Amino acid sequence: MLSNRFGRDRSAKPGTPGRDRGRGVEEEVGEAIEEKLVALNRVQKVHRGGRTLRWSALVVVGDGRGSVGVGLGKSAEVPEAVRKATEEAKKGIVKISLLGSTIPHPVDTKYGAARVLLRPASPGTGVIAGGAVRAVIEAVGIKDVLSKSLGSDNPINIARAALKGLQSLQTIREVAARRGRKPEEIGDRYHLAGLQVVSGPAAEEEAEQ
Repeated sequence: MLSNRFGRDRSAKPGTPGRDRGRGVEEEVGEAIEEKLVALNRVQKVHRGGRTLRWSALVVVGDGRGSVGVGLGKSAEVPEAVRKATEEAKKGIVKISLLGSTIPHPVDTKYGAARVLLRPASPGTGVIAGGAVRAVIEAVGIKDVLSKSLGSDNPINIARAALKGLQSLQTIREVAARRGRKPEEIGDRYHLAGLQVVSGPAAEEEAEQ
């Protein structure tokens, strides 16, 4: 099996599972995927022969309509590290459950030593977040949200903690269907005070977003 110095199989033909593994999700999301470089770290290893320089890149991709992915790439060259991170992020794109321009309910998630809090906000609040959390939220397409990053300041763990929290979100319709109840019966439990669910078909359409 032939392989180049980056570890890719040059003998693989187009259409093989190895190359087409991430194409299905990308096709579903569409071509409107935006990429954002969140962090770029230089790593040096000192040994008897000198120093070895490598780069680590953290990339967030999203379509702004509820789909997002986070990837980490490493290489001796910056462009290659960014390319690897982008490919990993696109392969790991997931769909997030939203409620209009905000999130359905508060979440508190941990990844390693990083902890991220996300809470719904009323229309017009904007994105109250910074750093890696803001990059993930904007990639999803959330317009109004409150957030707080606690614990570690490692952007990699913070981004993955934010993604983990977004993946745990559930809409009223999803919870009601699992419990065999109507969305209006449990709506207040999954929203902050002041966020009211419109009764009737409008509530169902809003809960699906």
